[in-house]
Amino acid sequence: MTNWPLDPVETAQALIRCESVTPVEGGALSALEGWLAPLGFACERMPFTDDGTPDVDNLFARAGSPNAGPHICFAGHTDVVPIGNRADWKHGPFDADIADGILYGRGTVDMKGAIAAFVAASAAYVTETGEDLPGAISFLITGDEEGPSVNGTKKMLPLLAERGERFDACIVGEPTNPDAMGDMIKIGRRGSLNGVLTVNGIQGHVAYPERADNPVHNILPLLNALVQEPLDDGHPHFPPSSLQATSIDVGNMTTNLIPAKAEARFNVRFNANFDSAKLETEIRRRLDAVGQPYSLKVAVSGESFVTEPGPLTETVAKAVEAVSGRRPEFSTTGGTSDARFIKDYCPVVELGLISATAHQVDEHVATADITALAETYLEVLHDFFKASS
Repeated sequence: MTNWPLDPVETAQALIRCESVTPVEGGALSALEGWLAPLGFACERMPFTDDGTPDVDNLFARAGSPNAGPHICFAGHTDVVPIGNRADWKHGPFDADIADGILYGRGTVDMKGAIAAFVAASAAYVTETGEDLPGAISFLITGDEEGPSVNGTKKMLPLLAERGERFDACIVGEPTNPDAMGDMIKIGRRGSLNGVLTVNGIQGHVAYPERADNPVHNILPLLNALVQEPLDDGHPHFPPSSLQATSIDVGNMTTNLIPAKAEARFNVRFNANFDSAKLETEIRRRLDAVGQPYSLKVAVSGESFVTEPGPLTETVAKAVEAVSGRRPEFSTTGGTSDARFIKDYCPVVELGLISATAHQVDEHVATADITALAETYLEVLHDFFKASS
């Protein structure tokens, strides 16, 4: 049993009590600085701003020198989603109550519990090694993951790279386990592309269709062309890519008017058979084949990626198995995370708590799971630096 210099559960409680709803810092980054600086971490606040998005504060902290050995980074976010109706919560969303071994509060699962486990594990490891840290441990903490994801990790990484900061491996603490600790490690994510398809017509009276051109009729074969054939048959680490229409809108408030324009929206969650450019080319090929005039706008929120099984995935899997007794599944399920930015700088995997109550009223986690996660991260640190010595 580890003698924790910083108790992981108490650390999680302190973070949960910071009301850091996106984009508010809420004291969470200050709390992290207060724990990390005495351990020898050089802490830097990294605020960013951009037109049309809220200003966001972030934190980078590093102990040791990456020039003296390998560099492992723990990445995560202290911002949380809104609480909804406070009256629906049996335990105050920012009270961090513990009842029957369960810690309640917004962010327990997603993902302050994991950040607390990061901190506790790093504190234990740094305390063990003292001044003989065989490389570097860093924290890449954003306040923008639950928001637009513009002024956080996405901007921190290139700035750090310009300064010569190099990472050999990264673990993101997003909740990864569906049902029990030890279930799953995320080794990649699908990409996400949003499309807006527009067809123009000629407005007119429904009693005189010969005088109009109905865009609703004309957009349907275009949508059908997008969905009638699968995009692919899957990938060794992913299910088949999925294109889902999410809306068809004409803004028509009456029953006797043929509208002038129809607009459809769709989302594609795509696997590593595609990058976004290749996917857009395939979408336009299918639309062009219909022979119907259209316009298309696309926006990509993340590329697909996979960290192929290797040293990092095996180190993390061994640590999970050592603590939980279970060999975790390597998975790419779920939505997007900031790993989509980190993958351009180093191998990255995701490992966190049980995801069942993320973003829910009375979000909660077993205190034993937070401690187990801290034990797992500590095991990763031991093995990571041992393997490179």
